[in-house]
Amino acid sequence: MERKIRIAAVGDNCMDVYKSTGEAYPGGNPVNVAVYVKRLGGDSSYTGAVGTDEYGERMIKAISEKGVDTSHIKILEGSTAVTHVEHEDGDRILGDYEEGVMADFRLDEEDIDFLAGHDLVVSGIWGMIESDLHRIKERNVPVAFDFADKPEHEITKKALPFVDYAFFSYDAGSEQELHDFMKSVKSAGPQIVIVTRGEKGSLAYDGIEFTEFGIIECKVVDTMGAGDSYIAGFLMGLLSGLSIRQCMEMGAKSSSETIGYHGAW
Repeated sequence: MERKIRIAAVGDNCMDVYKSTGEAYPGGNPVNVAVYVKRLGGDSSYTGAVGTDEYGERMIKAISEKGVDTSHIKILEGSTAVTHVEHEDGDRILGDYEEGVMADFRLDEEDIDFLAGHDLVVSGIWGMIESDLHRIKERNVPVAFDFADKPEHEITKKALPFVDYAFFSYDAGSEQELHDFMKSVKSAGPQIVIVTRGEKGSLAYDGIEFTEFGIIECKVVDTMGAGDSYIAGFLMGLLSGLSIRQCMEMGAKSSSETIGYHGAW
């Protein structure tokens, strides 16, 4: 039987609490990617930290029920991270973020060994692991990283040299300014730079050419998790040996499924 692709997601998690309804959904960039990788037929794990509260229990239970390996989630004394969310015409507006025990999350050597046993490691800008990326790269494991809309952040500058696949959410300026930005990011180290642009689709740059892909038309219910599901689709395509354009199409299809229902998953 053919071995499944194994992706390790590491970093932040949070409960997305909707102010209007009081509903709470488990999420967080790496958590979402791990769940979507399973949805796409791969194997995944999530490494992070939750608190000793009810949300921590719910987080682990929810991730486990999706088939994600939760063996390296640390349970730390305190509160699980929370993001307060509001809804407006299908779009989610992120409010206050309470970091909780994620502020104390650090990787130990055993975590690094565990992560190195996967085909790829994926994290994000709030994942608290930018100082550990070199340790993962030293094990010859490719790294994907979601820098969101923070191109100038200190974490971005620190992480880029150790990232193979850099994802950004960027939709400002002219096309030339976007191209120049992606070239600048590429020069810092990544093999491929990918920018998601909402309704404009996505753009990728591999140092030779720019590749563009649009969106998959669908009914928008809730955009929570759209970018994370794109990343999962793209990475699954990449590890399956597909072309950049095919990877972008997989990302767009995965994203279109996610935004058709409430919550990230």
